[in-house]
Amino acid sequence: QVQLVESGGGSVQAGGSLRLSCAASGLTFSSYSMGWFRQAPGKEREFVAAINWGGGTTYYADSVKGRFTISRDDAKNTVYLQMNSLKPEDTAVYYCAADYTFVPRTEAYRYDYWGQGTQVTVSS
Repeated sequence: QVQLVESGGGSVQAGGSLRLSCAASGLTFSSYSMGWFRQAPGKEREFVAAINWGGGTTYYADSVKGRFTISRDDAKNTVYLQMNSLKPEDTAVYYCAADYTFVPRTEAYRYDYWGQGTQVTVSS
């Protein structure tokens, strides 16, 4: 049974930082590209960042480029999202997802497994 469990969400003031973690189990983690998505109230789920297996390739949404960093530790079966210079518009539920492919992808429908999400709230 595949499980993805996010943690690290919370409330922070604008300009602050948070680090999200996603611990995976029940799959060969090193064979999956991993992605982070987010969904704000009343909006569709949107791509945030992705990293391929091996960690050599990363993609970011333009809205977070230069502020967020995705990384992975295959020894711990964990993917991270370091979020700096947070803005109120970053407020959303953040989800991690696993995609059985080498090249990381930005389309949510391509991902095989999803976590339950963690809330991030940024106040101005």
